[in-house]
Amino acid sequence: MTVESTAARTPRRSSGTGTKRASAKKTAAKKTAAKPKGTRTGSGSASASGTGAEPQLIQLLSPEGERLDHPEYSDLISDITPETLRGLYRDMVLTRRFDAEATALQRQGELGLWASLLGQEAAQIGSARALRDDDYVFPTYREHGVAWCRGVDPINLLGMFRGVNHGGWDPNANNFHLYTIVIGSQTLHATGYAMGVAKDGADSAVLAYFGDGASSQGDVAESFTFSAVYNAPVVFFCQNNQWAISEPTERQSRVPIYQRAQGYGFPGVRVDGNDVLACLAVTRAALERVRRGEGPMLVEAFTYRMGAHTTSDDPTKYRAAEETEAWQAKDPILRLRRLLERDGHADAAFFTELDEESETLGKRVRDGVRGMPQPDPMAIFDHVYADGNALVDEERAQFAAYQASFADTGAGTGSFEGGN
Repeated sequence: MTVESTAARTPRRSSGTGTKRASAKKTAAKKTAAKPKGTRTGSGSASASGTGAEPQLIQLLSPEGERLDHPEYSDLISDITPETLRGLYRDMVLTRRFDAEATALQRQGELGLWASLLGQEAAQIGSARALRDDDYVFPTYREHGVAWCRGVDPINLLGMFRGVNHGGWDPNANNFHLYTIVIGSQTLHATGYAMGVAKDGADSAVLAYFGDGASSQGDVAESFTFSAVYNAPVVFFCQNNQWAISEPTERQSRVPIYQRAQGYGFPGVRVDGNDVLACLAVTRAALERVRRGEGPMLVEAFTYRMGAHTTSDDPTKYRAAEETEAWQAKDPILRLRRLLERDGHADAAFFTELDEESETLGKRVRDGVRGMPQPDPMAIFDHVYADGNALVDEERAQFAAYQASFADTGAGTGSFEGGN
């Protein structure tokens, strides 16, 4: 079968005559017919971009769960054991369960908003498991799987979405920065941090996540420029999930995203984002490259957002059901499970125990969110100015009086009961 890919799109130009157009169509038809059916483009190299050829996906695990060979990347996962495969599967399953629980909590009024990662588990788990402890990560707001791999408690991810804190974890404890809501700005933070790493002479690397929509932001372009000029040890990891809310990728870029790197002077590669093994191998290679002082690299993980952009989005308004169904057949978790079952790397007991662990995690998340202490409403006025401000003092007094007006009615101030 042919691995999915998006051909580079170029502006239409007049060919001059109908004869030339017909001739071009015949030539294209001959080229298509000459391509053998069943060719697996995942075995081709996409590390050298800008050739004008159709983009190729680095792939080491087919949608049917078959291991594939690759001349550049297979050796990078030669250390993978059955235990490692089970660990990757566990990571993806538990991350998906946590994500589903968070979505349900938002629907129940316990969270203000949630951005699901459904369908992107392989891209996140594979890339995150390629990191060393001393590497530093700059996420967007959807990297729940990466947070899991960096040891961040899932409950801590939900405090900001419940409105009880500004982040929920110490970034330096896990080398995992706080979530960034402003689209694309974390790539600049990552570039600056990576420049500092280089000046310190450390051999650690920086991994910056962003989406296909963020690739259109000026901040991302500036981070590409600075990282290239200063040879910063940063890997830019773009999860191309095909949709920037309701805008498809082809309306954002005339070329595949990974090819943009060439214009800034560093390499880009496209990997099958639903293949956890390929994401692991490609990210390992990219991180080692930047560690050696060879400058930044762009990885485009070609995946799909199977759910809504956030819980405030309705993807049925702009996306065909057939498209989602086609990608569900390439489910990253199902893909690895097929490998585990076919090769005898996991038995029924393993899957049963994992189901039980998943249920336990779901309950812990539910109880943890509902038990979060409510912040003091007056805290909103703290730390606005270092030395205080007369206007803030006036607003604080007005708000305090407003809060006090509820004292005789028994109504709570800040309760999440009844919806949020």
